[in-house]
Amino acid sequence: MYPAELVKPMREDLTSIGFQELHTEEEVDQAITKKGTTLVVVNSVCGCAAANARPGAKYSLDNEKRPDNLVTVFAGVDREATDKARSYMVPFPPSSPSMALFKDGELVHMLERHHIEGRPAEMIAENLKDAYNDHC
Repeated sequence: MYPAELVKPMREDLTSIGFQELHTEEEVDQAITKKGTTLVVVNSVCGCAAANARPGAKYSLDNEKRPDNLVTVFAGVDREATDKARSYMVPFPPSSPSMALFKDGELVHMLERHHIEGRPAEMIAENLKDAYNDHC
Protein backbone atom coordinates (compact mmCIF):
# COMPACT_ATOMS: atom_id res chain seq x y z
CA MET A 1 0.00 0.00 0.00
CA TYR A 2 1.33 3.40 -0.97
CA PRO A 3 0.96 6.46 1.27
CA ALA A 4 -2.00 8.69 0.35
CA GLU A 5 0.20 11.76 -0.02
CA LEU A 6 2.36 9.93 -2.58
CA VAL A 7 -0.52 8.88 -4.83
CA LYS A 8 -2.63 12.04 -4.46
CA PRO A 9 -1.09 13.88 -7.44
CA MET A 10 -1.24 10.68 -9.53
CA ARG A 11 -4.94 10.31 -8.76
CA GLU A 12 -5.58 13.98 -9.50
CA ASP A 13 -3.86 13.63 -12.86
CA LEU A 14 -6.98 11.74 -13.99
CA THR A 15 -9.71 13.03 -11.67
CA SER A 16 -8.92 16.63 -12.64
CA ILE A 17 -10.03 15.83 -16.20
CA GLY A 18 -13.23 14.02 -15.27
CA PHE A 19 -12.29 10.47 -14.32
CA GLN A 20 -14.24 9.06 -11.39
CA GLU A 21 -12.25 7.08 -8.85
CA LEU A 22 -13.62 3.69 -7.89
CA HIS A 23 -12.74 2.30 -4.47
CA THR A 24 -15.07 -0.68 -3.96
CA GLU A 25 -16.23 -3.75 -5.82
CA GLU A 26 -19.75 -2.33 -5.91
CA GLU A 27 -18.60 0.91 -7.53
CA VAL A 28 -16.70 -1.08 -10.18
CA ASP A 29 -19.73 -3.28 -10.91
CA GLN A 30 -21.97 -0.24 -11.30
CA ALA A 31 -19.51 1.62 -13.53
CA ILE A 32 -18.58 -1.20 -15.89
CA THR A 33 -22.11 -2.55 -16.35
CA LYS A 34 -23.57 0.87 -17.17
CA LYS A 35 -25.23 1.23 -20.54
CA GLY A 36 -22.90 2.94 -23.00
CA THR A 37 -19.13 3.00 -23.13
CA THR A 38 -16.77 3.13 -20.16
CA LEU A 39 -13.02 3.64 -20.20
CA VAL A 40 -11.30 2.09 -17.18
CA VAL A 41 -7.74 3.18 -16.43
CA VAL A 42 -5.81 1.01 -13.99
CA ASN A 43 -3.53 3.69 -12.57
CA SER A 44 -0.11 2.98 -11.10
CA VAL A 45 2.86 4.68 -9.44
CA CYS A 46 5.28 3.40 -12.09
CA GLY A 47 7.11 5.66 -14.52
CA CYS A 48 5.23 4.40 -17.57
CA ALA A 49 1.95 5.43 -15.95
CA ALA A 50 3.28 8.95 -15.46
CA ALA A 51 5.02 9.32 -18.81
CA ASN A 52 2.77 7.28 -21.07
CA ALA A 53 -0.52 5.98 -19.66
CA ARG A 54 -2.04 9.01 -17.93
CA PRO A 55 -0.99 11.48 -20.64
CA GLY A 56 -2.18 9.04 -23.33
CA ALA A 57 -5.57 8.74 -21.64
CA LYS A 58 -5.81 12.54 -21.43
CA TYR A 59 -4.81 13.13 -25.06
CA SER A 60 -7.26 10.47 -26.24
CA LEU A 61 -10.17 12.57 -25.01
CA ASP A 62 -9.42 15.17 -27.68
CA ASN A 63 -11.60 13.25 -30.10
CA GLU A 64 -15.09 13.70 -31.53
CA LYS A 65 -16.19 10.31 -30.19
CA ARG A 66 -15.43 9.64 -26.53
CA PRO A 67 -16.48 7.15 -23.87
CA ASP A 68 -19.65 7.98 -21.97
CA ASN A 69 -17.96 7.20 -18.65
CA LEU A 70 -14.39 7.66 -17.46
CA VAL A 71 -13.31 5.72 -14.38
CA THR A 72 -10.08 4.73 -12.69
CA VAL A 73 -8.83 2.30 -10.08
CA PHE A 74 -5.41 2.54 -8.46
CA ALA A 75 -3.28 -0.62 -8.39
CA GLY A 76 -1.43 -1.07 -5.13
CA VAL A 77 -3.85 1.24 -3.32
CA ASP A 78 -7.46 0.29 -3.98
CA ARG A 79 -6.93 -3.46 -4.06
CA GLU A 80 -10.60 -4.49 -3.87
CA ALA A 81 -11.64 -2.20 -6.73
CA THR A 82 -8.59 -3.05 -8.82
CA ASP A 83 -9.12 -6.80 -8.43
CA LYS A 84 -12.79 -6.43 -9.38
CA ALA A 85 -11.97 -4.30 -12.44
CA ARG A 86 -9.38 -6.84 -13.54
CA SER A 87 -11.97 -9.62 -13.24
CA TYR A 88 -13.86 -7.91 -16.06
CA MET A 89 -10.68 -7.84 -18.16
CA VAL A 90 -10.18 -11.63 -18.29
CA PRO A 91 -8.61 -13.30 -20.31
CA PHE A 92 -6.00 -10.55 -20.12
CA PRO A 93 -3.58 -11.00 -17.21
CA PRO A 94 -3.39 -8.28 -14.55
CA SER A 95 -1.09 -5.44 -15.49
CA SER A 96 -0.53 -1.90 -14.32
CA PRO A 97 -0.98 0.46 -15.88
CA SER A 98 -3.62 -0.76 -18.28
CA MET A 99 -6.74 0.56 -19.97
CA ALA A 100 -9.93 -1.16 -20.98
CA LEU A 101 -12.90 0.06 -22.98
CA PHE A 102 -16.26 -1.52 -22.21
CA LYS A 103 -19.48 -1.20 -24.17
CA ASP A 104 -22.67 -2.11 -22.32
CA GLY A 105 -20.55 -4.11 -19.86
CA GLU A 106 -18.61 -6.03 -22.51
CA LEU A 107 -14.86 -5.65 -22.94
CA VAL A 108 -14.26 -4.34 -26.47
CA HIS A 109 -10.67 -3.00 -26.33
CA MET A 110 -7.68 -3.59 -24.06
CA LEU A 111 -4.30 -1.94 -23.64
CA GLU A 112 -1.98 -3.92 -21.41
CA ARG A 113 1.21 -2.62 -19.82
CA HIS A 114 3.30 -4.02 -22.69
CA HIS A 115 1.23 -1.84 -25.08
CA ILE A 116 1.98 1.21 -22.92
CA GLU A 117 5.54 0.83 -21.63
CA GLY A 118 8.08 2.44 -23.95
CA ARG A 119 5.46 3.92 -26.28
CA PRO A 120 4.84 7.65 -26.52
CA ALA A 121 1.64 9.00 -25.01
CA GLU A 122 0.54 10.20 -28.45
CA MET A 123 0.67 6.64 -29.82
CA ILE A 124 -1.40 5.39 -26.88
CA ALA A 125 -3.91 8.19 -27.46
CA GLU A 126 -4.23 7.28 -31.15
CA ASN A 127 -4.83 3.64 -30.23
CA LEU A 128 -7.61 4.69 -27.85
CA LYS A 129 -9.10 7.14 -30.36
CA ASP A 130 -9.35 4.34 -32.90
CA ALA A 131 -11.22 2.26 -30.31
CA TYR A 132 -13.53 5.19 -29.50
CA ASN A 133 -14.26 5.70 -33.19
CA ASP A 134 -15.16 2.01 -33.52
CA HIS A 135 -17.19 1.60 -30.34
CA CYS A 136 -18.43 4.96 -29.03
